[in-house]
Amino acid sequence: MAKITVDGTVIEVPDGSMLLPALLDHGVQVPHYCFHPKLSIDGSCRMCLVKVEGMPKLTISCNTPVRDGMVVDSRGPEVAKARQGVLELLLVNHPLDCPICDQAGECYLQDYAFEYGTREARTQEPRRKLLKRVDIGPRVVLDQERCILCRRCVRFCREISETAELAVFNMGDRSVIDTFPGEALTNDYSICTADICPVGALLSKDFHHKMRVWFIDEMESICPSCANGCNIKIGTARREIQRLLPRRNDAVNETWMCDYGRLRYGFVNDDRVRVPTVGRGTPAITATWDDALDEAARRLGALARTDGRALAAIVSPHLTNEELFVYGQLVAGGLRTAQRDAAIPLGPADDYLIKAEKAANGRGARDLGLAARSGELDLAAIRAGVETGTIRGLLVTGTDVWELWGERADIFERLETLVVVAANAHPLLGFADVVLPGLTFAEKNGTFTNHAGRVQRIRRALDPGEQPSDGDIFLALGRRLGMEIPPGPFEPAAVLREIVASVPAYRDVTWDAVGGLGVPTIEA
Repeated sequence: MAKITVDGTVIEVPDGSMLLPALLDHGVQVPHYCFHPKLSIDGSCRMCLVKVEGMPKLTISCNTPVRDGMVVDSRGPEVAKARQGVLELLLVNHPLDCPICDQAGECYLQDYAFEYGTREARTQEPRRKLLKRVDIGPRVVLDQERCILCRRCVRFCREISETAELAVFNMGDRSVIDTFPGEALTNDYSICTADICPVGALLSKDFHHKMRVWFIDEMESICPSCANGCNIKIGTARREIQRLLPRRNDAVNETWMCDYGRLRYGFVNDDRVRVPTVGRGTPAITATWDDALDEAARRLGALARTDGRALAAIVSPHLTNEELFVYGQLVAGGLRTAQRDAAIPLGPADDYLIKAEKAANGRGARDLGLAARSGELDLAAIRAGVETGTIRGLLVTGTDVWELWGERADIFERLETLVVVAANAHPLLGFADVVLPGLTFAEKNGTFTNHAGRVQRIRRALDPGEQPSDGDIFLALGRRLGMEIPPGPFEPAAVLREIVASVPAYRDVTWDAVGGLGVPTIEA
C-alpha cells in the first residue's frame, strides 16, 4: 500500500495502481468519460486532469500510477479551469437536445456541464450535422451527434464481447463511431454499449423514449434467466418493470449482463395468473384462496394416504432457496413421497456469462435435495410412471416441465390429480385440477445460489398486494395436509436460518452477510 495526500487528506491505496480508480474507490469525485474500470485505459477525454506535486503540468489521473508520498490536488482552481476548457470543447458540437434524450437524468455530460460548464458558447459556427437514430443492430440505436468519442463502446466490443463491430472512422473533427460496412451490432451483450455510453449516443431500443429515468425506482436483485446469477438493478414505474440494468459484482458478472437476460422481463408484467382456479378445461372455475387450497390438499392428501408412490413433485428452479426448503418439507411430510426432481430448462451458452441452465437456482435445488439423486426417480422416470399409471398425481411448481416433456398434453391428461403453482398463463394450466397463482422474482425476498455456489439476495421491487408468496402457499398446503407448522407468514430470513442449521454447505451463510454481493457456500 502507498500513502498519498489528496486535497489535504492522507489515504492508503495499492501501490502501482492507477490514480483515478484509487481516488474513486475512496469517494473522491473526479470527472471522467473514457475511463471504465473493466476496460483498457484510453486516456482520450482528458476530463480527469489533476495536479500532482512535482509534475510540470496537469496529468490525467486515469493513466498516472500511484506512488508513495504523492500529493494530489483534485479540486483546485487550476484543475477546475482545465476541466472547464475540456468540457467547452466537448460541447462545441454537442446538440442541445437534453429534453428528448433518454440519457437525461443520468448523463455524465449533463452532470459535468452543471459543475464546470459556462452559460454561453463562445463559438458562432453552427454545430456539425451527423447521423441520428441510426439502426446499427437489432437492440441498439446510435446518435452520432451526441457522441464525444470516448471509445468505451469500441473497447467493449474488442475486449469483452470480442466481436469488434464498432470502430472510429475518419480523422480529426470528422471522426465518428459506426459499425463496419455490412456489419451490425449483434453480439449477445450489445446493450452493454448503451450502459457504458456516458452521453446517450448509444441507446437501448427497448428503453428508447419509454420512460424518464427520474420516475424510475430501482431495487438491487439477481437476473433470473440463467445459472450465472448476474447482479442487476430492477427499474420499476407505474407498477411495472421498465428495464433491467447490470450491477457491478466482480465475483459474478463484473459490470455486464447479456441481452437475453436484460430483455426477458416481460413475464413479470404480462399474462399473469392472479386468481386461483379449480377444475380442468378452459375456462376453469375461479375460486377463493381457501377453497382452492382446500381442494388441492384434499386431492393430494387422498393419494398420499393410499400410496406415497402414487404422488410425485416437480420442482421449479425459479423458486428461492427459502421456498425450496419449505417445498421440500411439504413433499416429504405432506405428500409423504421422495419422488421429486427439478425441471431445469436448458439452452445456448457461451464461455463468459451465459450458462446453459436457463434458471437462476438450479444449484440451490440440488444443494437442498430437491433434485433427484443417482438411483432416485428423475424427470424421465416420473414421466414413465405417469404413462404407466403408477404415478397418478403431481404437484408442479412452474411450467418448465411442459417443454422438457415435449409439450405432450396426453401425459397430463392421464393424471387423476394435477396441482400447479405458476405465475403466468400457460397451456399446462388447462390440464390442472387446481391452479395456485405464484409470484415472480421481482415480487419476492429471498436468495438464489448460482452455478458457482454463490448465495445472492433478491429483493422485492414490485408489491404483490394481498397475493400470498409461493412460500406461504406451501405452508398453507402443509397445514392442510396435517403437518405441524407454527402459525404465521412465510419469513425468508427465518427459513434461511433453518437451511444454515440443516445443510452443511450453507453453515457460514447469514441473511446479513449475503448483503448486496452474496457469499460463497462451503462447497463453492
